[in-house]
Amino acid sequence: MEILYNIIAAICVAILLVNTWRVLNWAWFRPKKLENCLRQRGLKGNPYKLLYGDLNELTKSLVEAKSKPINFSDDIAQRLVPFFRNAINKNGKGSFAWLGPYPLVFITDPEHVKEILTKTYVYQKATHPNPLANLLAQGLVRLEEDKWAKHRKIINPAFHVEKLKHMLPAFYLSCSEMLRKWEEIVPNETSFELDVWPDLQIMTSEVISRTAFGSSYEEGRIVFELQKEQAEYVTDIGRSIYIPGSRLLPTTRNKRMLEIEKQVQTTIRHIIDKRLRAMEEGETSKDDLLGILLESNMKEIEKHGHKDFGMTTIEVIEECKLFYFAGQETTSVLLVWTMILLCLHPEWQVRAREEVLQVFGNDKPDLEGLSRLKIVTMILYETLRLFL
Repeated sequence: MEILYNIIAAICVAILLVNTWRVLNWAWFRPKKLENCLRQRGLKGNPYKLLYGDLNELTKSLVEAKSKPINFSDDIAQRLVPFFRNAINKNGKGSFAWLGPYPLVFITDPEHVKEILTKTYVYQKATHPNPLANLLAQGLVRLEEDKWAKHRKIINPAFHVEKLKHMLPAFYLSCSEMLRKWEEIVPNETSFELDVWPDLQIMTSEVISRTAFGSSYEEGRIVFELQKEQAEYVTDIGRSIYIPGSRLLPTTRNKRMLEIEKQVQTTIRHIIDKRLRAMEEGETSKDDLLGILLESNMKEIEKHGHKDFGMTTIEVIEECKLFYFAGQETTSVLLVWTMILLCLHPEWQVRAREEVLQVFGNDKPDLEGLSRLKIVTMILYETLRLFL
């Protein structure tokens, strides 16, 4: 019996030593080894600090930047990513920073960026150490190699010009509803202050709900609200240290993130199931994102005679989640910065208005007319260049 106790004790000690080594390697030895490697290659950065790295300074700089009003003559990058901007100014373009025990290398040389984007078989996409961060969206943006190619092929038809043409009424309806609301709020005065940012967010979410799910857009709006909340949690995760295994703890945030994921999965799956039943009963697929995606997926499976050549329901759900995450915030941010620039440069506002009236008059916008809005296109491109 004593021998058995000794064996068990030895096993426990061995397990303890192995796990202790893993923790020490993760928290200290591996980061220090990476730091030495980066410095040997001529990169500069702050010395690694146990567990936190540069996270405290990063968070502090963001809080400080957001405590001040935006001055549009200032450097916008200094407002949005102050720590990274300061790090590059201090250590040069060939430098790095620490997100906890993980180094972040700044890539600013266009040739290096080109190499990374083209040699995808060498430079793999990074994943967050906390698996809960991946609940926000997976899909095409996270996939590699053959799986990426398969999803890209199936999704491509949804963004064909002819398909986008059918989505214009949804764009027009959502935008008209927003403008109608503003007309009711704004009195007949020469000037009136109105916070347009919340309405632009709602409008772009409405557009995505309608173009993604068509007649089921009300359910799509539920997905948007949930994804928006999930994004806030993921942002918090990105500014904190992830201790391996902590995702399993029943904290309020962890439980809520899992609950949101379950609700999103259930809602989108319900929409997909209804759509698939309708297609099986002979209904033609709709010209919304989901309808085009499901039709393209079925064609790919039928073409090759095996379901492995298509996407699973889970994968379709992830692509829908990604469409929300990637499309809503980016579009609303572009619109609000465009409005700010037009306010700062009223002469371009006049030119854009005259062009729109000349092309459309009192008619509804159409795809052919939109392609002839040269000045409006220039304004949008310049906004992207400056701020996005």
